[in-house]
Amino acid sequence: MADNKITLSKSDRLMVCLRSTFWQASWNYERMQNGGYAFAMIPAIKKLYKEKADQIAALKRHMEFFNTHPYVASPIVGVTLALEQEKANGAAVDDAAIQGVKVGMMGPLAGIGDPVFWFTLRPILGAMCASIAMDGNMLGPIMFFLLWNILRFGFMWYTQEFGYKVGSQITENLSGNLLTNITRGASILGMFVLGALVQRWVSIKFAPVVSSIQLSKGAYIEWDQLPAGGEGIKTAIQQFSSGMALEPVKVTTLQNNLDALIPGLVPLLLTLLCMWLLKKGVSPIVIILALFAVGIGAHLIGLM
Repeated sequence: MADNKITLSKSDRLMVCLRSTFWQASWNYERMQNGGYAFAMIPAIKKLYKEKADQIAALKRHMEFFNTHPYVASPIVGVTLALEQEKANGAAVDDAAIQGVKVGMMGPLAGIGDPVFWFTLRPILGAMCASIAMDGNMLGPIMFFLLWNILRFGFMWYTQEFGYKVGSQITENLSGNLLTNITRGASILGMFVLGALVQRWVSIKFAPVVSSIQLSKGAYIEWDQLPAGGEGIKTAIQQFSSGMALEPVKVTTLQNNLDALIPGLVPLLLTLLCMWLLKKGVSPIVIILALFAVGIGAHLIGLM
């Protein structure tokens, strides 16, 4: 049996890594990066599963929802390759375990990619190469293109290989429930991170005015009484810093009251509603269209 064990070669894994650079091309609003993920896995699936039915089942596994930063997804791909390899060789790896690892890892890793790549590495490389290009040197854009892609692909390949090796170690201890524990832990961590980001990602502001109070003199900045020029600006800043209002009327909206009660309550409730609808089998496309319709309607009547 050991002689018949199927193993993914380095060239197989390299082909998967190359394909993973294109998975944003099939991004969609329902399952996001799932099409690109399945496309990247095709070389491995063809190598591991000889029967057409098994290949179809494997592709269906990777057509489930997936979304994370496209570069830091590589370790997830590596772990998935290891799990698929063990499954093809008869190990007790079910579809739920593979999907659970993917979902559990994609949340925490998504928060790493933006700060590292978009907000640190790319601006530094861009500034360095732009300074060269500003002198009329064509080497600037060429350097940016080469350095960015070398660093990006080098990171993707290294982390995919790391995930593949770690994934192989995970599947060696299936009898000890290690995979189950990792899947559960990764899922809990992923849901915790996604829950913490609800306040950042979901924004709802109610516009109705609850009260308007006329402030007494001295409680607000009297703009027409300020000195002219820079001295007036300085005075306005000082008055505002001391606690004076910008307008003579203090307007309190429904959103102000909600924020004073529990900040982020409505975004949380909306997120829980969407999760409940998804659990009931409602299509994500229907939910997205409904949110658009409700948002536009609420804006037109002055509710938001």
